[in-house]
Amino acid sequence: MLRFRNLGSGSTGNATVVEAGDGGRKPSRLLIDCGLGPRELARRLGEAGLDIGDLDGIFVTHEHSDHIGSACKIALRHRIPTWMSHGTWLAIGAPDLDGLLRLARDGEAIALGALQLRPFTVPHDAREPLQLRLSDGARCLGVLTDLGHATPHVLEQLAGCRTMLLECNHDPDLLAASSYPWFLKRRVGGALGHLANPLAAGIAAALAGQGLQHVVAAHLSQQNNRPELALAALAAGSGCAGLELGVADPLTGTPWIGVV
Repeated sequence: MLRFRNLGSGSTGNATVVEAGDGGRKPSRLLIDCGLGPRELARRLGEAGLDIGDLDGIFVTHEHSDHIGSACKIALRHRIPTWMSHGTWLAIGAPDLDGLLRLARDGEAIALGALQLRPFTVPHDAREPLQLRLSDGARCLGVLTDLGHATPHVLEQLAGCRTMLLECNHDPDLLAASSYPWFLKRRVGGALGHLANPLAAGIAAALAGQGLQHVVAAHLSQQNNRPELALAALAAGSGCAGLELGVADPLTGTPWIGVV
């Protein structure tokens, strides 16, 4: 069994729970990013039927505040092992995590009970950002947000994933017409920024022929995108016909979604 629930996705805070288990033992649960405060995280976990003590690990993708949030505080308070890259750790000031820090590296597998993780590097304006391929040994889930474009390495790491949580950050026309200053438009839309809807659709199309069946659009800009635009771009992608599509709400995320 492999399933996930996004707890919120966007500039107001990112967090996703992934759970794996075979029914014969306690499920393994990983929190990917913790861009929420402790009380808000507890509330949203409660809505998912969990509490913070149910988490077996935290994985921080990069140091931006909407992703790292209260991760270190939560880890120390609840004694939860926490993975991040060496670059991310340095970028947040190399804090002492009292033995809980686990350094993650591109391509190096991580075992967390029934859950298997494989981090991989992505092009984003952070010190050493990582995204994830996750598996229960039979099914694979891809988590891909916060990147400006997909390199061949990114696509290789996600080949064979049945389900993806995929960034659809902005519509290019809305971003161009927005009130953002020019430097921010250039950053968001650049090669180290965030995925535009058409680029996300291209990633989905590239993976659709390799087993991808379900895409959940994530990290939508509240100002520069709309769910219907993201979904339309994904549906129109060459080779994307037949994909099951959904959207992670910035504040409420998604219900539990099983990877089949």
